Amino acid sequence: MTQVTTRPPEVRPVSDRRTWRPVAGAVVVLAGALLPWASVVLPAGAYPDLATLQFFDAPYLVTGFRLHLVLLGLAAALLPRARRSVGIGVLIIALVHTGFLIGYGALSIGGPVALVGGALVVWSGRALPAPELKLPGRAVAWLALLAAFAALLWLVTQTLTAGGQSRATNSYGAAEFLAFCGFGLALIGSLSAYGILTWLAALTERHRLFAFTVMLACALMLPLTEAGTGYWMTVAATIGIYAATATGLNIVVGLAGLLDLGYVAFLGLGAFTAANLAHTLPFPLAALAGAAAAGVFGVVVGAPTLRVRGDYLAIVTLAFGEIFFRAAQNNIGGLTGGANSIPGIPQITMFGQDFNEPLGALPAGFLYYVVAVLMVAGAVAVLLNLKSSRMGRAWRAIKEDEDVARAMGVRTGRAKILAFLVGAMLAGLAGAVFAHKMGTVGYESFDFSESVTLLAAVVLGGMGTVPGAIVGASLLFVLPEKLREFSDYRLMLFGLALILIMRFRPQGLVSS
Repeated sequence: MTQVTTRPPEVRPVSDRRTWRPVAGAVVVLAGALLPWASVVLPAGAYPDLATLQFFDAPYLVTGFRLHLVLLGLAAALLPRARRSVGIGVLIIALVHTGFLIGYGALSIGGPVALVGGALVVWSGRALPAPELKLPGRAVAWLALLAAFAALLWLVTQTLTAGGQSRATNSYGAAEFLAFCGFGLALIGSLSAYGILTWLAALTERHRLFAFTVMLACALMLPLTEAGTGYWMTVAATIGIYAATATGLNIVVGLAGLLDLGYVAFLGLGAFTAANLAHTLPFPLAALAGAAAAGVFGVVVGAPTLRVRGDYLAIVTLAFGEIFFRAAQNNIGGLTGGANSIPGIPQITMFGQDFNEPLGALPAGFLYYVVAVLMVAGAVAVLLNLKSSRMGRAWRAIKEDEDVARAMGVRTGRAKILAFLVGAMLAGLAGAVFAHKMGTVGYESFDFSESVTLLAAVVLGGMGTVPGAIVGASLLFVLPEKLREFSDYRLMLFGLALILIMRFRPQGLVSS
């Protein structure tokens, strides 16, 4: 018998054509960060962070977007799994600043170099499965969650303060903000590529009460950071009101799968109820009355929809929202003020302190921000408990297939009405806070576009997820504020951003 010997497969070294890409890309990105960017000093002043030829005598004193490019260049060389996310971040930063400099009529030097480096890094990146990280013990898990939420607080603070508050204080604020968004996306993408975000999500789920407490504490610490100004406290309080409203909509749409296009009417019902009772009842009772009124109408809307679903349900809820808007516009019943609105709604007070006034060294609007944070925390607690309850399982079954759910014994009619009831009450409570914070309530605040914005917040953040509505509402209200410098173009850019997110992340930013 002839013995046949086999040789082990020859292991060929990786060709130079593949190994030089990440190294070359990282080197080119670093070179682009250290090179000057603007060829002249612009009329509005030197381009930020030592980026003009005038300051090239100190090329290594990089800050701002150039420091971010240095960090991303090092990450491209040291973190192979994160190269694609890093390269996309580099491209965003380089495109933003190159475009701004072209708009100012200045020749960009470092911009094209950074663009080439970012393209090389993206070219060298490969989509690899994220590693599975083991969950540690309680002590290590708590420390990891503390560090994670502290980092989240830093990221939120830097996002809000990037580029300043207005064009009057920083002519290049929009470029700095958009560039920081690119850096933030690269950072989040890198953490996801190495499985850290999934690991933190698992830790949060296992230690839910501790994570919820730490997250609440970090949210209450925002006024103590650089973002603790009266302007951002006002914006953050408004975001909190709409985030609580979107959380209620997340129950209706995300859990039960009931498409509601008139949901903003419940926010308006709570606001108008509290506005009419503000002079006769203290705020807690007026807020409860607003939530109860919205809940009653939630049942009224939910009852006729028991036999409709899908597009037909959307039409019914759209009709309800339009009926409410026209009734408020025409002041039917004399309860909405019509074109005159309802002015003179008193501010919330406690121990003689108006909530719209500064509290010691804390900025104006701090107390309304605290109310908004506590309201969002309560809405999240309701969503968490309902999601894991028997009714939550019934809602998810209805969302997947209502006929199968009914065949398995789920009382679908009762479950759908309860979803409308809970969602409407959360919106009504948020509307009561909205009325007292604004001091006046008019019908124009509750048109169809607001319902679309709330629905977009739920879909963008992630339907059915706990933080999804909060993330979506925050983005939908922070981005327009930061893009005010683009005037007529900001809504177009805002819509383009939504299209890109839905194209590349259809499950939402926070997937279930």
